[in-house]
Amino acid sequence: MKVLVIGATGFIGPHVVRELQRLGHAVAVFHRGANSTSLSGVESIIGDRRNLNQHEEAFRRFAPDLVIDMILSSGPQAETLMQVFRGVARRAVAISSMDVYRAFGIFHSTEPGPLQPLPVTEESAIRQNLHPYPAEVLKRVQSVFGWVDDAYDKIPVERAVLGNAELPATVLRLPMVYGPGDPLHRFFPVLKRMRDGRKKILFSEEVAVWRSPRGYVENVALAITLAACSDHAAGKIYNVAEEPAFSELEWAQKIAREVGWRGDFVVLPRERMPKHLLLPGNFKQHGTASSAKVREELGFHERVPLSDAIQRTVAWELANPPTQISAQQFDYPAEDAAIGEGTAACLTID
Repeated sequence: MKVLVIGATGFIGPHVVRELQRLGHAVAVFHRGANSTSLSGVESIIGDRRNLNQHEEAFRRFAPDLVIDMILSSGPQAETLMQVFRGVARRAVAISSMDVYRAFGIFHSTEPGPLQPLPVTEESAIRQNLHPYPAEVLKRVQSVFGWVDDAYDKIPVERAVLGNAELPATVLRLPMVYGPGDPLHRFFPVLKRMRDGRKKILFSEEVAVWRSPRGYVENVALAITLAACSDHAAGKIYNVAEEPAFSELEWAQKIAREVGWRGDFVVLPRERMPKHLLLPGNFKQHGTASSAKVREELGFHERVPLSDAIQRTVAWELANPPTQISAQQFDYPAEDAAIGEGTAACLTID
């Protein structure tokens, strides 16, 4: 099979390309040419996805059976994708996000109503309000993910690709993805404190118990590839997430065991937390997700076990800290003062 992947030079895409190659497929990648070091043995089509329709001739020359779009940001982009590849490819795969669910809006207080039932499944309610991020948050997201445009929302993306009968599509709703190369450095805040020799690390009560969907990058890429290679997946939506979902404190404990940290986690009420550790969000709304559908229908299972995933991620984070570190986010005197104000729950790592 000939597969065209749009935007495969970032975090997840190279793993998708390598898995497709392992399975014997011919792969072309449409990218801007800024970062192609992770690509070998593929055909490159250089261009900007904002001008996708200017490259129709090159796409037709490659004649893909399947197109996978890793970087769809908005409804108009998705509509252009379907127009360009209608009559060119047999199927499309669109990468979406679990931020489409109403539970996500409840967490961010952008949706009215009660807490949403869990785990979220592919049939769970989606957000009523479009454009899930406030302007200032969107700007921060765009500073990390250059492909995100001002109209970012995966709900219109899904509607556009699933509503086109001439080009059957599959949608994968991804979790928070971690692993080597993570541009958000999700493990770093805890790891830095451990490496800085902190004896106690703070969590607020609400954050300590909060559970959200996660997935290791290579395993997420495997799920994408399984959906891409299965005609059975046409017209369907799949959640991708590890099960069970661990709390933030449980993740920190796993990281601590990996690096041999012997300190205590201190859990405090929100009102006693230092300001720099007060995270926004309604943490009463958890985000656990079911991935039963992709497991049962496509046979997905994690190829990389959790222990290896954590080990590889920790090793990469230690070797590749962020280039810019906010000293304000590591205000240790403020943390010490909060710890010293009376009693608190302490959890010691075995």
